[in-house]
Amino acid sequence: MRASSLILAAAVFLPPSSANAQCQLGKILELPVTMRGARPIVSAQIDGRDAQFLLDSGAFFSTLSPASAQTYGLRSSPLPGGFQLRGINGTASGSLTTVRSFGLAGVTLPNIQFIVGGTDIGQVGVLGQNFLGLADVEYDFRHGAVRLVRAKGCKVDDLAYWASDYPVTIIGIEERTPQQRHTVGSVTLNGVKLQAIFDTGAPSSVLTLSAAKRAGVTPNSPGVVEGGVSIGFGTRALRTWMGTFSRLDIGGEMIPNPKIRFSEAQLNDADMLIGADFFLAHRVYVANQAAKMLFTYEGGPVFGITPAGANDEKGKPLDLSDRSADPTDAEGFSRRGAALASRGNLDAAIADFDQAIALAPTQARYFSQRASARLANRQPFLAAGDLDKALTFDPTAVDARMVRARMRLAGHDPAGAGEDVTILDKELPPSAGERLQLAGMAENAGLLELAVANQTAWLTAHPEDAQRPAALNGRCWVLAQLNRNLDKALQDCNAAIRARPNTSAYLDSRGLVRFRLGDLRGAMADYNAALTLQPRSAWTLYMRGLVKLRTGDAAGGQADRKAALAIQPGVGDRAAKIGLEK
Repeated sequence: MRASSLILAAAVFLPPSSANAQCQLGKILELPVTMRGARPIVSAQIDGRDAQFLLDSGAFFSTLSPASAQTYGLRSSPLPGGFQLRGINGTASGSLTTVRSFGLAGVTLPNIQFIVGGTDIGQVGVLGQNFLGLADVEYDFRHGAVRLVRAKGCKVDDLAYWASDYPVTIIGIEERTPQQRHTVGSVTLNGVKLQAIFDTGAPSSVLTLSAAKRAGVTPNSPGVVEGGVSIGFGTRALRTWMGTFSRLDIGGEMIPNPKIRFSEAQLNDADMLIGADFFLAHRVYVANQAAKMLFTYEGGPVFGITPAGANDEKGKPLDLSDRSADPTDAEGFSRRGAALASRGNLDAAIADFDQAIALAPTQARYFSQRASARLANRQPFLAAGDLDKALTFDPTAVDARMVRARMRLAGHDPAGAGEDVTILDKELPPSAGERLQLAGMAENAGLLELAVANQTAWLTAHPEDAQRPAALNGRCWVLAQLNRNLDKALQDCNAAIRARPNTSAYLDSRGLVRFRLGDLRGAMADYNAALTLQPRSAWTLYMRGLVKLRTGDAAGGQADRKAALAIQPGVGDRAAKIGLEK
């Protein structure tokens, strides 16, 4: 991306935080940012077609997923030999594409290059440091904005122009070079100095396993709990844990007893990612030219805790209420509401969405946002009404229809969910990332053929993706239920298990395939292995019981079936539904 394309935008001067008359802060470009959960999303246009991007300060270059490039009809060319994309979840191959017309915040930029590769993250792509590093950058997620700023004649203390009486923390960051484009600074955790990348693309902050160990916490430490697996840009799925540490010091801002995730991730020359959870609670100015970062705490949860408050330099409690003017248009209320919802302030978020809807009563997206907030606020009936209205105003609203289908499944309405799934199947592009979720919903709605079709379409469009093992297992499982193409199903399950050994669900799926094929010894081995990992799986117990009965172990078979029915009384009906013995 060429800096000259952006400098054409008119500069708006911001007031400096001190009386330094020589300081000029020129706003080059302001990007409206809408939080979706803990992900900052920016709207753009690729050759005139709308596209949603993740704003990712942890990405060295802007990227598109291969499926997105296919969806938008973009041609890719090879990158230099041996070039690989590297993320915390491993590596992926890459290529290069050029967007002829890229629209961003009202500015049209010609011939913008993107790297194509990596895992589909749920958005079209990411905007990375080749864009964010063009000037200084201010992250103001609380007010739904990121600003590129040019500072002239300013001291570092002048740059936090919004601060007023808020305490300003200033830390040094590494100088930018062609090889080092990230925002990297030092923090201290439990007295141990660590290098941290400030990464808006990470939904939550995360430590490497070795850094957590240096700070005195391991997966076996008291109070540590498993945090599931994470996927990212690369192809690996990584185990994570949640642990409580004694103290985190970021440039003098002290956070006592922070709860921080740590994982098997490998970071080049860094120990920690400080993610969107930090940015949601702070207003941040990255002075790239001065190699400094300034921030103020703006209130709300950070690192798993909600501080009681903050004090000024004299120890006086600080008023952290939002002092800026209320939004004046529907988009402003929408963005502020999304930030409030991301911080867990659901009642205030819903009130902002109410205002957005009052100002723009036929905008489907605002109803979808309010529906999500109401769901999180345990108001499912009100949420369902909002989704119905969203789809009335825009029947093509994919997000709203996806959420409504999931709600209908949860409400034991497979027929209603099936209607939404069938419409989505017709509307989504063949390479859409949503097809993997759609396949799962189709299966749960009893539309097994549609599930296989969507799994196949997704796998074709995602040859190198961290979710491939799950997709392969899903297709194996559905084919086993259909009792069709069992050799193909076995290949899928074997590939999934090779990628992620010792996964109970994958072993269980292969067990059903082997049972259908008459390989009772293989099925028994898979069910035994799956039950070692998940001993209270009613389905696996029931199926092992059927295997035992077929191999002449009547007592063992009845015992497994009895145990399965005690856990889940309807498991026998589920087996009968796909043509297995009760």
